[in-house]
Amino acid sequence: MTRQMYAEIAGGGIAGLTTAAALARKGWSVRVHERSEELREIGAGIFMWENALRVLEAIGAYDEAIDGGEKNEYWEIRDERERLLQSGWMMQGTRLYTILRSQLHRSLANAALRAGVEIVTSSRVTGATPDGELLFEDGRRTKADLIVGADGVNSAVRNSLGLTKRVTDLRDGCGRYLINRLPSDAAGRSLEYWNGGRRVGVVPASKDTVYLYICCPANDIAGKLSPPDKASWTKSFPALSSYIERLTDNGRWAGFSDVACRKWHVGRVAIIGDAAHAMSPNLGQGAGVSMQTGFVLAQVVSGAVDVPLALQRWEKLQRPVVDATQKFSRLYGRVGTRWPRAFLDVRSALVWGLGKSASLQRRINVAAHSDVTDTSGKRS
Repeated sequence: MTRQMYAEIAGGGIAGLTTAAALARKGWSVRVHERSEELREIGAGIFMWENALRVLEAIGAYDEAIDGGEKNEYWEIRDERERLLQSGWMMQGTRLYTILRSQLHRSLANAALRAGVEIVTSSRVTGATPDGELLFEDGRRTKADLIVGADGVNSAVRNSLGLTKRVTDLRDGCGRYLINRLPSDAAGRSLEYWNGGRRVGVVPASKDTVYLYICCPANDIAGKLSPPDKASWTKSFPALSSYIERLTDNGRWAGFSDVACRKWHVGRVAIIGDAAHAMSPNLGQGAGVSMQTGFVLAQVVSGAVDVPLALQRWEKLQRPVVDATQKFSRLYGRVGTRWPRAFLDVRSALVWGLGKSASLQRRINVAAHSDVTDTSGKRS
């Protein structure tokens, strides 16, 4: 009889729960450790591109996750003169839904529980060892065939193993808010307006709510205020005044960071999600690639005789897609946030020109076009 494999996962967020559900559906015994007293996610919206939707389908979370969400037909970008720069930005035949982040998180937790995953809250992890031990704040240690560090940007698992290469402050960020949705609001499309270093996104997320993100450089003091300075943002984006007026104090501004690692694995330990590759959310793929890498991890290690060798293969499969996504997301932020104000017309021309190349847009949104079910390494 084949011995049941056992995994311990640090972190009960999107990456950790996706990995847990995928492993459990492959027959693994899985336990998730969440440091907070309960599972929770911030109540803003989130983009779900094709790669993330395929993962949701594969782990049995799709119907619950997208229930009441908004199918996007295109993503529109306009500049400070309200000129249309892009329509259908990065779509190129892929599906795109926008949903509530809390709903996504709940659907993943439910999928994990249905698959038999044990979720332990108020369980604080302090590190791991390459031979497969997870270490806890209270001094406990537990051994497993696989340890997964899905414990965020400041990952204790990653840091304990010396896998951190750098954590870079990108010097910009955004506030994420939910506002009430009106019958006159845009439907079936996401709007993004640019003005100087500021950007505002208007994203329908449910029948009752619109996800509003307001992005600016870290040195934009008025832009970072919480609650938001509605007068300042309306001055920058008068065409969006009806949306901005509905802003309430239900979110906060947070800076963006990139995480780069020497490796995503060592011995029997893998790191995933923000712990391995945190990125700015400019392409709407931060959660998507985290779900993708967690799902592919489960496919690759399941049935493997040698877990460390399987982890090496997993990283080789997934890292090129994730590294490219992180790079283009960082570049998008630089163009949108730090472009010289004297040359905004040049920026508009550049963004407009990018829309003429379907191959370039596909390259930028490589994650959405990658086949999450293919672990052969023959194609991405």
